[in-house]
Amino acid sequence: MKLYYMTGACSLASAISLLEAGLKFELVKVDRHTRRTADGLDHNEINPKGYVPVLKLDNGEVLTENVAVLQYIADQNPAAKLAPPAGTLERYRLVEWLAFINSEVHKAFSPLFRKDAPEEVKQYTRKNLAARLEYLQRILANRHFLMGEQFTVADAYLFTVLGWSTHVDVDIGQLKRYVERIGARPHVIEAMKAEGLIKQG
Repeated sequence: MKLYYMTGACSLASAISLLEAGLKFELVKVDRHTRRTADGLDHNEINPKGYVPVLKLDNGEVLTENVAVLQYIADQNPAAKLAPPAGTLERYRLVEWLAFINSEVHKAFSPLFRKDAPEEVKQYTRKNLAARLEYLQRILANRHFLMGEQFTVADAYLFTVLGWSTHVDVDIGQLKRYVERIGARPHVIEAMKAEGLIKQG
């Protein structure tokens, strides 16, 4: 498998999950500006939507969108317990979390990274994001991970998105403790080092 990524983007969640699942994969960097991949391809030809993550499977199939990619990764090694079994209510709880992170947290950060977004849009975005973060703080006040005591792909995704807060001056409050806890996991450190987000030491 090949994971196409951009440094610091949401594809970090997929890299973390692949490592947590113990799967073999090749990490291929996509240049944010030229959209060329490290292996010499035009990224837009791999994913016409133009963004990451892109997981190229060994049979040549291409899978995109975090909600799909993360569940696919989890299902490749059920023993890693990165997702509850398909068909269980707990699995739908995981999908519920992935959908919430994707649409309500991830996308809420997007306007804050845009230089052309009007200040009124950014103010609205911050207010909206604050409400979502407050909800997460309430949930995570009494549990280690989103699904309780088991780390899942949803935690890899939320950790990644919350990490953006320092770049756009968003206060995540008590969620800092959650981010620190996830950030201390060996596979998270390994994924961040591979992207150059943590200096090799």
